[in-house]
Amino acid sequence: MVARLLADLARFPAAREGEVIVTHNVPEPALEAPSAALPLRVVRNAARRGFGANHNAAFAAARGGFFCVLNPDIRLPHDPFPALLEALASASVGVAAPLVVGPDGALEDNARRFHTPLALVRRAIARGVRLDYPDAAGPFSPDWVAGMFMLFRREAFARVGGFDERYFLYYEDVDVCARLRLAGYDVRLAAGARAVHDAQRRSHRDPRYFAAHLRSALRYFSSPTYAGIMSRARTPR
Repeated sequence: MVARLLADLARFPAAREGEVIVTHNVPEPALEAPSAALPLRVVRNAARRGFGANHNAAFAAARGGFFCVLNPDIRLPHDPFPALLEALASASVGVAAPLVVGPDGALEDNARRFHTPLALVRRAIARGVRLDYPDAAGPFSPDWVAGMFMLFRREAFARVGGFDERYFLYYEDVDVCARLRLAGYDVRLAAGARAVHDAQRRSHRDPRYFAAHLRSALRYFSSPTYAGIMSRARTPR
């Protein structure tokens, strides 16, 4: 998956003119850039680290004015970066994401609302993918965007302290978007940018990933960040 994603990135000026950092979180075969024009840096962890810790380490090593988080199961048939950078043109926007579809072209739920625990239980019982924003046709501001593809303004990511590394896996994307909003930044979905996500959804099938999902959910819903964002949502405007 990583090799295919790198081949996609090698076609786009934003990647060729920037930095591409690949983190090997577990032992894997050697990986080479598909193009000499792709500025690839490979980091090999001595011990397995969480999603947030790995991306914070990549951010500390990066020098660009924007910082992109990309999962290896993303494919990019077309260049998403011009539309994403346009969404980030205002300094008030902290993070932007593309419209994400599955391999079958069906819209995925990478733009979501802040939910209560009860609302999440109801969604789980209902099964299937339920879109919080089913009618999104143009750029808009969802409550938060999922971590498979996020493009941050560097100063915004730094201002909120990056990802909270206490989340080993899951909910770090909800948390960072909530903290960005509490810090006064907007979250944008750029419908003019599109990515294909071959979702693994391991928490639906593997008890270990389900347990990690549950631990992260409990941490988030008991956090000051959740209390703050819910209090803001209840405040009359």
